[in-house]
Amino acid sequence: MYERHHFIGGKDVEGTSGRFGPIFNPSTGEQAGKVSLAAKSQVEDAIAAADAAFPAWAATSVVKRARVLQNLVHILYREKDALAEALSSEHGKVFSDAQGDVQRGLEVAEFAQGIPHLIKGEFSDNVSTGIDMYSMRKPLGVVAGITPFNFPAMIPLWMSCVAIACGNTYVLKPSEKDPTVPLMLAKCWAEAGLPDGVFNVVNGDKEAVDTVCTDPRVKAVSFVGSTPIAQYVYATATAHGKRCQAMGGAKNHMLIMPDADLDQVADALIGAAYGSAGERCMAISVAVPVGKPTADKLVEMLKPRVEALKIGHSMDMEAEMGPLVTADHLAKVRGYLDLAEQEGATAVVDGRNFEYKMQGFENGYYLGGSLFDNVKPEMRTYKEEIFGPTLQIMRTESFDEAANLPSIHEYGNGTSIYTRDGDTAREYVNRVEVGMVGVNVPIPVPLAFHTFGGWKNSAFGDINQHGMEGVRFYTKTKTVTSRWPTGIRSGAEFVIPTLNS
Repeated sequence: MYERHHFIGGKDVEGTSGRFGPIFNPSTGEQAGKVSLAAKSQVEDAIAAADAAFPAWAATSVVKRARVLQNLVHILYREKDALAEALSSEHGKVFSDAQGDVQRGLEVAEFAQGIPHLIKGEFSDNVSTGIDMYSMRKPLGVVAGITPFNFPAMIPLWMSCVAIACGNTYVLKPSEKDPTVPLMLAKCWAEAGLPDGVFNVVNGDKEAVDTVCTDPRVKAVSFVGSTPIAQYVYATATAHGKRCQAMGGAKNHMLIMPDADLDQVADALIGAAYGSAGERCMAISVAVPVGKPTADKLVEMLKPRVEALKIGHSMDMEAEMGPLVTADHLAKVRGYLDLAEQEGATAVVDGRNFEYKMQGFENGYYLGGSLFDNVKPEMRTYKEEIFGPTLQIMRTESFDEAANLPSIHEYGNGTSIYTRDGDTAREYVNRVEVGMVGVNVPIPVPLAFHTFGGWKNSAFGDINQHGMEGVRFYTKTKTVTSRWPTGIRSGAEFVIPTLNS
């Protein structure tokens, strides 16, 4: 049984709290290791290391910082499969999906290589007689990231690459459920030439979260996880004077218009609803067909596809879906499926009966794909995020009725519409109250040079992740008004400068 500890000040550091959390292999159901849960004092050690490293790293030229990112990109490409294998073994997502997890984080590292251009300020020459004005973007200091179990490579890279490129130093508190990949990323950063103390990893639980949210040396906190915890982190961090972006849960709808290509829709829904066993904040969990003929045909096409899902252990190269992350989460999702039936939804495909019989994997956290029809807005299973391999069918009679559903839902992360009609798509894009929208695209996660973020109870804070929003989040603006002696003296001035000066 292996142990995972911390990475502080450029070194592997053993935990001092005496407290550990279990690390399971979801494919077998067996405990594979244990992770040290940091005490407050050890989180403070990581913050102190980052604080000590900040002045030199902030003073490092932006070109040298970019070169570290360039090195990191090459290392991540080299280590991509090793990272994906470790990710699969602790999370349960299949290997190809784990490779995608690493790749999407790597792409933010590629974006952050452009920091010499991204961080440029503005300059205005001779704004008044002999006076120039310019702005600079300066790093904040020590910043922290609190990341979830479902993307242990992508989300730490989303946060840290932009933060570090901007000149900040970083403390990562990853999920204790799958801690190996974040520690591997720390070694990648070190190999890339990042100075000791600039990137630190502390594993832990609420004690670690509370420490980074309240320590005055931490200037900003970025979080991704469930909405209740996002609300808690945002409230705690901002109450202690920190900048905070906290991404929460989701209930993502896909509208299907009568003119849509239903073969394309069915294929898109299988990947978007059941990929990664539905453990994605951008998973499509609600299909909203418009009109009875569209709904009937869609359900008819989806049923055999869901029943034929290839479910296997995480390193089964033919599997399309692996196990869920823990036994507790499996029980939670099963409970939602029980509730859906009690609430009156129709189980077209019931994944609760699935059994994985491959020798050595019988006790893994497996669940078959489920498909529920006739879901109603008042049902709890519609209102709440299930975070598992299930798709709900919400039947509607008109575009207006369908388009209203994601707008009035408490979550506003992502949505998609499938249609051949440009007017309908444009109308939907403009009116829907959701942060990320796809048109004939099932999972509208923006690429690294745009920004990721939802609306309503899916996100707390005004600035999104990565892209230029990430650069703005991890910097503060300094504006300089400058005049050099020219031999012209005008005497004392008692009025505020204006455009007429």
